[in-house]
Amino acid sequence: QVQLVESGGGLVQAGGSLRLSCALSGSIFSSSVMGWYRQAPGKERELVATITSIGNTYYVDAVKGRFTISRDNAKNTVSLQMNSLNVEDTAVYYCNRFGNAFRIPWGQGTQVTVSS
Repeated sequence: QVQLVESGGGLVQAGGSLRLSCALSGSIFSSSVMGWYRQAPGKERELVATITSIGNTYYVDAVKGRFTISRDNAKNTVSLQMNSLNVEDTAVYYCNRFGNAFRIPWGQGTQVTVSS
């Protein structure tokens, strides 16, 4: 069964850093475009960054220059290095395959809380 498991969240002061990790079980990881998403309280889930199977990346403007997405196809993991965090980054962070047609059941996510 395909399963997503996110980890690495926590409480950090503004300006701090966190590194999130996501493991995807099953054999589909290496060929998948993977994305990190986040959902802040009272808001819709939104895309943060994506990475293709060969490492091409995309970032939304809000995180460009601060976040770095990476992947390890040998370990079936995708990571999100988050630097210069601000309170607007507070959210539950999720990973998933990119694209509605390829989405798999969401994991539990990992909470990131940035204090001012």
